[in-house]
Amino acid sequence: MPIVTRPDEFGIDDLYVDLGSILPEALYLKCEGFNFSGSIKLKAAVEMVDAAERDGQLSKNSVIVESSSGNLGVALAMVAASRGYQFLCVTDTRCNTATRELMKAYGCMVHTITSAHPESGYLGARLEHVRKLCDSDDRYVWLNQYSNPNNWMAHYRRTAPAISCRFPQLDVLFIGAGTTGTLMGCARYFRTVRPEVTIVAIDSAGSVSFGSPPSPRLIPGLGASVKPLLLDESLVDDVVLVPESDTIRCCHQLASHGYLFGGSTGTVVQGAVRWLAEHRTDPADTAVAISPDLGERYLNSVYEPGWVQENYGSDVLVPSSPSSPSPSREPWSDIASATPAR
Repeated sequence: MPIVTRPDEFGIDDLYVDLGSILPEALYLKCEGFNFSGSIKLKAAVEMVDAAERDGQLSKNSVIVESSSGNLGVALAMVAASRGYQFLCVTDTRCNTATRELMKAYGCMVHTITSAHPESGYLGARLEHVRKLCDSDDRYVWLNQYSNPNNWMAHYRRTAPAISCRFPQLDVLFIGAGTTGTLMGCARYFRTVRPEVTIVAIDSAGSVSFGSPPSPRLIPGLGASVKPLLLDESLVDDVVLVPESDTIRCCHQLASHGYLFGGSTGTVVQGAVRWLAEHRTDPADTAVAISPDLGERYLNSVYEPGWVQENYGSDVLVPSSPSSPSPSREPWSDIASATPAR
């Protein structure tokens, strides 16, 4: 077992779940939630803070500020606490209660935006608030995960090489799209090192990242109401948009087999299943998806039946063919054959 002196020094980077016995399609899931911040965002947080320190942007009087829907906020709160910086996270009402409390436990200040911008949604309102803070006081240092190249560089240097090493015969890689840091870092790496690998972006329906019209989204993590500045669509081979109702079904199906993953993971797995059902021509093709986090922070939302029913209706967790005589019937076949959003 390793001995660490800082929490960001620990992380399990080579854990994969073989979902072949659960899904109708063979798929390996890279689990990124096993570190002290609980998500893949720790990589970007460390990379951005390290760069800010090298560039002399941070001093003992600095206040790191960032807009986050949750996971990066937790990662930065942890890193800031371990290095002696103040941190202010600007989030919105979709951020899970558990996530906000985690940030506060690390000593982070949390500002929650309650009104969306009329054109650019909650993200636009968060960014506007961050800009005003920085204009008001030069102690604020905005790392800006939305345009900071160190966001994607963290995955170019770490996430993608780890996958490539573990799966030398990789055929297709599924990556969720939020700020697109993970997506762009992995896509750039494979375009350079192994261009034959197909890169599929998985996004939430209602996100504007790939040119679709905006619509309300309640599950934090993936998707954006402002087109990501880091995104280069030429590096992506295909895109799958997943409705949040399908995300919830997928999360509950995985949980029924003992795997409690976060909402982003449910979206990515669901998108991967649908894409593979349509495009996989050889059952022996190797497919990998990236799981950003685990599910404990979603117990009051994705895994809360009352919340699910209130926001998505009473039939979301009911198999699409309830008259089926088989009590062990899995709903994956229905999900996989759903009409693609894109």
